Amino acid sequence: MRRYVSSSLNPVTAPSGRPAHIAMFSIAAHGHVNPSLDVVRELAERGHRVTYAIPPAFAQLVAGTGAEPRVYHSTLPGEDDDPEAWGTELIDNVEPFLDDAQQALPQLAAAYEGDVPDLVLSDITSYPSRVLAHRWGVPHIQLSPNLVAWEGYEEEVSGPMVAELKSTPRGAAYYGRFAAWLAENGIQMDPDAFMGRPDRSLVLIPRVLQPNADRVDETVYTFVGACQGDRSHQGRWRRPPGTEDDRVLLVSLGSAFTKEPDFYRECLRAFGELPGWHVVLQIGRHVRTAELGRVPSNVEVHSWVPQLAVLEEADAFVTHAGAGGSQEGLATATPMIAVPQAVDQFGNAEMLVSLGVARHVPKEKATAQALREALESLVNDPRVAGQCAKMQAAVAAEGGTRRAADLVEAALPDRRPAGPDRRPGAGGAAESPVARGS
Repeated sequence: MRRYVSSSLNPVTAPSGRPAHIAMFSIAAHGHVNPSLDVVRELAERGHRVTYAIPPAFAQLVAGTGAEPRVYHSTLPGEDDDPEAWGTELIDNVEPFLDDAQQALPQLAAAYEGDVPDLVLSDITSYPSRVLAHRWGVPHIQLSPNLVAWEGYEEEVSGPMVAELKSTPRGAAYYGRFAAWLAENGIQMDPDAFMGRPDRSLVLIPRVLQPNADRVDETVYTFVGACQGDRSHQGRWRRPPGTEDDRVLLVSLGSAFTKEPDFYRECLRAFGELPGWHVVLQIGRHVRTAELGRVPSNVEVHSWVPQLAVLEEADAFVTHAGAGGSQEGLATATPMIAVPQAVDQFGNAEMLVSLGVARHVPKEKATAQALREALESLVNDPRVAGQCAKMQAAVAAEGGTRRAADLVEAALPDRRPAGPDRRPGAGGAAESPVARGS
């Protein structure tokens, strides 16, 4: 049906002087790794030496971009682990990231000993990367795969949650330990500012998905939009024979929030045997097809699918409204039914509805009848198609991969002739273009 057009253009020649060493840091999660891959690939194709610190499960994927994996051990629950390993309370979710950062920092420092990069890129979850950039005196740029803070965010959103967390013994101990770890590494910052207020950030989601975008500090945050590029390494999807005239519906809750057999059964009741529709149902690693009961003839069930490849053919998308899925839906002009499961997905669902490209069905109300009514309302509303086309054009105009790589190159400090690695701490991050937010 529609064809996705990548916003990444042809590689350009690397800047004059020796190629830079750019180090990227992330955790082993598709939602945090995938958004960075095309930026890393572009930088490598421009002639830079790119290393990528990542747990072993993602090393091969990273190597496919042309970057050199620097493998480290992580204590975070993996995507093959039961989602319940993350616990049920906010403190259960935040403690593992600090624990992991504290044990990973010595590993990562050793991995880069004698090979200090010119610039550090990092996912929002990589606390050690900002510590190391400070230690090395090199620019640090965050690559944010989801929404960022706006002026007033702390007072309006995070402040009450933080206050409640700090009021508990466990929460107070967490903040005390975090502050002590930062101080030990020469960083005099509040933990929340350290986590949520980077010196410089490239935002890898479309600006239209950002709440209060008019209050985001554009000297710090630059929206470059979807950096999806070539996903052929994920495989292809082809319509089954006999479905050439059918419309295609993709149902996917992403990679992390997939242990929802009841929801999948409701989808089978809603869309199974629906005339004129072929359904692609992704159920993740924690649900077996046998748990779903009888699978209708117009439904194909997979533990994983190459999502972007399916969306290039899809006419509608049932999504958990994660940042990655939401922007892929926008980039492919696919109408969406948002069924958020956790964290930022609720806000994303509201944004998609406000843009006129989605219907919101709360998880607790996602019955077969509600899902089918949402689909019929979505595809029978001529205004939705127009809004989808408008949002697709807006996403493409943000520049994507090439603009992100241009901005990374612009932040590189003046590079010295090849020779001994610079002394740790030399250069002064506070004097870098990144630290100034330029």
